[in-house]
Amino acid sequence: MFAATSAVLAFTPGPDIIYVMTRGMAQGRRAALAAAAGFALGNFGHTFFAIVGLSALIASSATAFTCIKLAGAAYLMYLGVKMLRSRNPLLSKGRLADLQCRVIFRQSILANLMNPKVAVFFLAFFPQFLERERGGVPLQMLVLGTTFVVVTMLCFGTVAILSGEIGRWLESRTGSGDRIGQLAGCVLIGLGLRLAWPER
Repeated sequence: MFAATSAVLAFTPGPDIIYVMTRGMAQGRRAALAAAAGFALGNFGHTFFAIVGLSALIASSATAFTCIKLAGAAYLMYLGVKMLRSRNPLLSKGRLADLQCRVIFRQSILANLMNPKVAVFFLAFFPQFLERERGGVPLQMLVLGTTFVVVTMLCFGTVAILSGEIGRWLESRTGSGDRIGQLAGCVLIGLGLRLAWPER
């Protein structure tokens, strides 16, 4: 039940999956897979935050929530501006591609960790599947977090492969790599603005 629910949530449109799709369309399958892995593994951080109670602090403090949200929004917009300024959106082959993929992987982990909505989501979602009579609540949360990471990686990986192939097809048919990269940059900036938008 937890794995099935996690899969549905992973495929639900949101900043993370849109980010992965954007990377795939603009920079290819390898970049999208790097982003997918970063966002999936970043959930280990949120699992840890939930276990030690940081998620509860974020949920209870409007100031902490807002500060982290604005920092995450600014970071997404920064990545969008970098993509807009890039003249070679499609990843090259060889060592440079490996370096760029590592950078995207690190950026994706950081973008995930700087999204306070994910932290609050973990705090609300995980307890629904905990059973106190089984004991070891932190261990149960760790198992749930690991399951969520695996499911998210599978779902995001599928999206990464498909979006990468679509981007490759568009590039081969229209030669619009630069325009796709600029559109991707605009999408990331839009995600940052949406994350920063004030909500009740």
